[in-house]
Amino acid sequence: MAAYWKQLDTRFPQVEEVFDDVMAEALAVLTREGIDAYLETARLIGKLGRGVEPMLAFMEEWPSAAKAVGESTLPAVMALIQRLQKSPNGKAITPFLQTLAPVARRLQSPEQLQHYLDITLDLKARTTGSIHGHHTTFPSPGLPAFFAQAPALLNQLTLAGLRNWVEYGIRNYRTHPERQTDYFSLQSADARAVLQRERHGTLLVDVERKLDLYLRGLWRDHDHLVPYSTAFDEIRKPVPYYDKLGIRLPDVYDDAGEISGLDRYRAALAHMVGHRRWSEAQVADNWSPFQRMAVEFFEDCRIETLLIREYPGLRKLFLARHPKPLEAACDPETTSCLRHRMAMLSRALLDSNHGYLDADLLDYVQRFHTVMAQGESSTKEIAALALSYVAKTRRQSDQFARVHFDDTVVDYRDDNRQLWKFIEAGDEEEAFDEPRKIEPAEEIRGLPPRHYPEWDYASQTYRPDWASVYEALHPRGNPADIDRLLAKHGALAKRLKKMLDLLKPQDKVRIRYQEEGSELDLDVAIRSLIDFKGGATPDPRINMSHRTDGRDIAVMLLLDLSESLNEKAAGSGQTILELSQEAVSLLAWAIEKLGDPFAIAGFHSNTRHDVRYLHIKGYGEHWNDEVKARLAAMEAGYSTRMGAAMRHAAHYLAARPADKKLMLILTDGKPSDVDAHDERLLIEDARQAVKELDQQGIFPYCISLDANLRPGADNYVGDIFGRQFTVIDRIERLPERLPQLFMALTK
Repeated sequence: MAAYWKQLDTRFPQVEEVFDDVMAEALAVLTREGIDAYLETARLIGKLGRGVEPMLAFMEEWPSAAKAVGESTLPAVMALIQRLQKSPNGKAITPFLQTLAPVARRLQSPEQLQHYLDITLDLKARTTGSIHGHHTTFPSPGLPAFFAQAPALLNQLTLAGLRNWVEYGIRNYRTHPERQTDYFSLQSADARAVLQRERHGTLLVDVERKLDLYLRGLWRDHDHLVPYSTAFDEIRKPVPYYDKLGIRLPDVYDDAGEISGLDRYRAALAHMVGHRRWSEAQVADNWSPFQRMAVEFFEDCRIETLLIREYPGLRKLFLARHPKPLEAACDPETTSCLRHRMAMLSRALLDSNHGYLDADLLDYVQRFHTVMAQGESSTKEIAALALSYVAKTRRQSDQFARVHFDDTVVDYRDDNRQLWKFIEAGDEEEAFDEPRKIEPAEEIRGLPPRHYPEWDYASQTYRPDWASVYEALHPRGNPADIDRLLAKHGALAKRLKKMLDLLKPQDKVRIRYQEEGSELDLDVAIRSLIDFKGGATPDPRINMSHRTDGRDIAVMLLLDLSESLNEKAAGSGQTILELSQEAVSLLAWAIEKLGDPFAIAGFHSNTRHDVRYLHIKGYGEHWNDEVKARLAAMEAGYSTRMGAAMRHAAHYLAARPADKKLMLILTDGKPSDVDAHDERLLIEDARQAVKELDQQGIFPYCISLDANLRPGADNYVGDIFGRQFTVIDRIERLPERLPQLFMALTK
């Protein structure tokens, strides 16, 4: 304890009185690394100059908060504290820390806590205002009150509801400080009315323990229940699903008639447990979307029939949430009725009192029950029955663009992503000899995937967990290839070295010609004495002082490795990839000479499910043969999902303990991918990612390579990066320009 107390480095007697008790709790909850981070953060909070209250609040609250949302959230919490400290809102730090533990216990996941912190930052930014006629600013009146009420609000609202409640307060009381305080402290009738409007449903966090026992007791299954918010995807509402990281469920379910929100959770879990127990993934390369849809409906009904056999009471629950379409609701003359027919068939397979009269439907209901009477059946047998149904009932109108959706969505069913696997890249014979594509559902060597949201500009919302980023070390090549490239540019390296010597940080720099300073500037003093003796007015600036000239910069160099880099550069016999390789080699050599910590990574994508992030150099590595070997093996292929790559690079750069953080993005084309049919979609997502980097204190800068001198090629770059970009149209000069650009940005 004495060593821990010394590490804390504080003289507050109030902290000393409770130190042994709070440390006992921390030692029981936190890891060894977590204890060090806990004490260091407490020490920093104690040095903020805001008294003992923030430090005490943190030391008492953090162990419980870390137990709920994990130790990894501490940097995000500390980042918010630092932003409050640097703004006029420093007084809000204490109420934020005092309510951190109950808030964390309600949210239960790092992602949910991050959403809460984002809501807080938005409230701070939009309610901290300027006083008319002055350069000073006044603090947000509602922020301390909001923090004090946050646990009570989250006991009644989802994060979506909390966001809407906060948004209402900002929109209506932004310019009324007194009324703003009343609103965010829940004193006004308006605040309570909006709270009641946003309050609805059963929160997953409230019933998570019951559902966990339900899974274990009834189904002998167990997995991590992960909430997702439906508030960040207004157009395409997410549906339940499961993968290797857990079972994903919405953070809230409203009651639906006689069915409670808790029972809706039970129905969704039972359905997914059935798939996990009885379904087998099918190869779907040669099946049409219509055929896959039919197989999914038939397989869902097979699973639910088996579940009902085990627990007959589930039939009532399933049928209560299963739509019952009217037989004549869809007009096949003008509309595609495929979904309508499938929904009717699905209802009939589960409900013996369906009342439908269609001959084909009745025939396949009978055939389905005949197959199921023989036992559990299998996914393969049911798939054959489904394909037979599609072949027999296919109509020309099924191809119509207008599709009948009314009463066709079964909301407790998952999205069936685990029901399919895709093997071949295409139907051509040559494709049989190509390397097999790794699918998202399969095991991938390396770290587990990270899922990032993607911005939908049409609805102005995020699509949660939309892009899956897989990271790995880049394969190795021959490091001698990079040494040859550096030797090729030996003359340029000599010129760069002179510039680098000027940029290298000096521990002490003299500041001359000061009237007051730490020591006498002898040259100026003698000149002043001569002037005085000669009758002229002497220069009084005869002193000098010193300042420390340090360089605290962390750099991330992010390389676009998409297929277009294989194009030949205009006016050069080399490809863009080869020129990029030379430029990055020179830049890495230059940054190593300066001593700045830096990392290099490349990225490309093949749909949102498969964004590849390849580590070429890590922050802990030096510019050595191992790094050169990876750089020498650089290859280009696939597409450019830039937003996801920038977010993942920011994950590493934001963790660096540097005053300034620079992300250089080297690319030759606009963001695009094979599954993004709207060309603006990924441009707007990359633009949103740039805003996110700015919020994290990261400075992004794009070097855009215009290989074919396209007119207006810088338009989309400007849309994404604002003024933070350079277009290089003479790509053969890239090896010279890239290091110079870096030095200009960091001098």
